[in-house]
Order: sequence, then structure tokens, then C-alpha cells
Amino acid sequence: MERWTIQKLLNWITEFFTQKGVDSPRLSAELLLSHILGLSRIELYTLFDRVVEAGQLEKLRDLVKRCGNQEPLAYLIGRCEFYSLPLKITCDCLIPRPETELLVERAVEFLRKRIGKQQVLDLCTGSGCIAAAIAKNVKDCAIVATDICDKALAVAAENIAALKLSEKIKLLCGDLFDPVIAGLDSERVDLIVSNPPYISDAEFAKLDKNVKNYEPRGALYGGVDGLDIYRRIIDKSPDCLKAGSAIMLEIGYAQGKAVAGLLEAAGFKGIRIEKDLNKNDRIAIATAG
Repeated sequence: MERWTIQKLLNWITEFFTQKGVDSPRLSAELLLSHILGLSRIELYTLFDRVVEAGQLEKLRDLVKRCGNQEPLAYLIGRCEFYSLPLKITCDCLIPRPETELLVERAVEFLRKRIGKQQVLDLCTGSGCIAAAIAKNVKDCAIVATDICDKALAVAAENIAALKLSEKIKLLCGDLFDPVIAGLDSERVDLIVSNPPYISDAEFAKLDKNVKNYEPRGALYGGVDGLDIYRRIIDKSPDCLKAGSAIMLEIGYAQGKAVAGLLEAAGFKGIRIEKDLNKNDRIAIATAG
């Protein structure tokens, strides 16, 4: 019977993932094997010669096959990392992307410069990743986070509890602003932040299989032109923001001009579009009048 050591498995899985076009094949192999064996990635390398048991091999084979078929790794292992925070993730939630960390970075910078307790509204919170990252990095803030999907909010609630942020973040189920009761859940806020669905019809048809076939459509699709949710958020935001407060939105790779136009028409000032490391439009930032 063939003996499969950790080293042998890592090498074989990495080669298999490379052939199948899996993103970051070596890292993906390490994360899957760590998940099955209950070891850290560092421990894999200190225990290179350990022989993996038959039962663990069987579970590993199933996950490797599914990952090779482009099922997202985060869903297979049930977790991911965002802004250095460990998060639970399920197929009910969009998988947090590294690009979204720029949105958090700008939000934290803005809030830290202000005086007093900061009120934040996070729309389309999903797994709660943005709200959790802001709460962890801004000492004096209170966040209301909403999402229309109750299953996604259940995941967010687990993440917030695990990160001990329940006193700073309130989760509400409903469509964008609908569950927020003025004067009860929130007064006018210092910041509205959101990573809403923004994939257009044309873009949705071209999405990679690992996104289109597995991630929730409701967290991706933003209407024919991808701007439906932006229109609704921007139209309502002036009624919820204090003077001198801000709105920060993640946007699609070529939506900067269109979203800036919507913000300008709604009376926002100081509008700017920031690009990510790939030089694509990534976030829109504007100040309330």
C-alpha cells in the first residue's frame, strides 16, 4: 500500500491544481491539507514525513477533486481571512476579496480622524467582513450592518461573536436602509460604507466558473448595467448622513465615471475614484454637503 506523507501530498496536490488552473495552487494545497489534518501551515512543514491516515486521505481526495472543478476553496474549508481577521464563510455569502480591503483602509483612516463616537452604516454586509474589520480597527464606533439575506446574516453573527464585536455591531435583516429605524437603530451617521452587488448582464455571462456557479447571485448581480443598487443607495444616503460625513462604495472595474455621476447628481462633494493595484476602478468616495 502506498504511503502518502504530508510532503508527498503537498507536491502532488500542487501539481494537480496547477494543471486544473486553480488559483495559487501551492497555497490552496496547504490550506486544504491543513484543514483536513487540523494543523497550521507551518506545522505541515515541520511534520513533512508524517504519514496521512486512510480516513483523512479519503476526505482530502473529495475536497481536492471539488477544488479542481473550481469549487471555491473558502467554501470547501468554511473559512477565509480578511484584513487579518479569521472569518467563517459559507455559500450563502460572497467570499471577501483582498481588493475590498482598500475600502476598509479608507474607512478606518476617515473615522480615526474624527472626534467622538463614530456611527457607521454598512449596507449589504454579507459575512460581516467590512463591519468587523472597521470595528476591530476603530476604537470608538458603533456600526449598524444590514443585509437582505437572513442566512448571510447568520454567518455574520457568528463572525462578530467569535471576534467579540457584538457590543459594537448591530445586525439587521432587510433591504438596504429598510430595517434601519431613525432614532432607534441609528441617528444620522458619520459614514455609509458598502460593497453592493455590481455585476452587469454582460459581465455576469463572462464570470469565471468558480464565481458564477458557486457564489450567491444575489450578492453579485447589480442589474442590466450593474448600477441598480448604487442608484438606490445614493438616492437615500443624503437623508442618513451628517454634514461633513462620507459615503464609500466598492465599485466595478470600469464603473468609476458612472458612479461619480450618480454621486454628483445627489449633491455629494469631493468625489473621487480610487483604483486598486491592478489599476482598475475600485472605490468611490464622496462627502455629504
